[in-house]
Amino acid sequence: MTVEKLLEAAGRPAEIVDAADGLRPALNVCRARSAVIVKLADGIGPAEIGAGLAGWRRTLTVADSGELTTVDPRDAVTRRWTAPDAVLCLADNEFLTSSDGWALPDEEFASRSHVLGAEVRAFVLARLAPRPGVLVWDVLAGSGAVAVECARLGAAVLAVEPDPVQCVRIIANASAHGVDVRVEEAELDTASLPRPDAVFVGRGQLAEVKACAAVSARRVVVVTESVDEIVPARDALQAAGYEVEGVHWTASRLLDSGFAPAVPVTVLWGSKK
Repeated sequence: MTVEKLLEAAGRPAEIVDAADGLRPALNVCRARSAVIVKLADGIGPAEIGAGLAGWRRTLTVADSGELTTVDPRDAVTRRWTAPDAVLCLADNEFLTSSDGWALPDEEFASRSHVLGAEVRAFVLARLAPRPGVLVWDVLAGSGAVAVECARLGAAVLAVEPDPVQCVRIIANASAHGVDVRVEEAELDTASLPRPDAVFVGRGQLAEVKACAAVSARRVVVVTESVDEIVPARDALQAAGYEVEGVHWTASRLLDSGFAPAVPVTVLWGSKK
């Protein structure tokens, strides 16, 4: 009966997850989807859900002793609850689910210069393995093409980009594709962010690679156009306990007049041993 009441309160289709399967997967579905009902479990109540949603624009409706109470996530942390058994997590807007493939054409994304080409993006997505229940960081996100694609595949996504103009583009690209990407307009501060399952570093800058490697996500993917950054990035991942592989990409697209000039990039990916 509780779930039915929360479904009615949602006013839109809602996903149902069970916190007994773990707090982090439940939170990541709430971070990625517009309407989620979380069945609570021992040690996981409205306070834990509310705390985990800091930084995401959500409203919580808590089913407590047969009554429904709507609160801000911050208030869910401090409020005293009697016998809560489920929480509805609701975003202002309804997000879309992907139905038209992935590795979208480059022109699908507004960009200052160029986005990571669709061919390379497809490979990066395969190594990141975005899916419902996981959190992906897109660090030095640029226009956010990888962040948006991960969100379209159901992952919760946090994009870190210090350039304010690029942050506007990330928000615009996410909105255009009907997904929610949390944007941090700042230099990377790993201690202030929820722990990711996978990390993409869009430029192979050593400081960011080292910081991301230290977070111990299961997968870290790094892309660089600079030959000088390849070995330092590989060594940083290996020093953090990752098994590292890599590939050098020079994909050239077929045009009516022949092949387009290739923009060579190197993709490194590390998996936790």
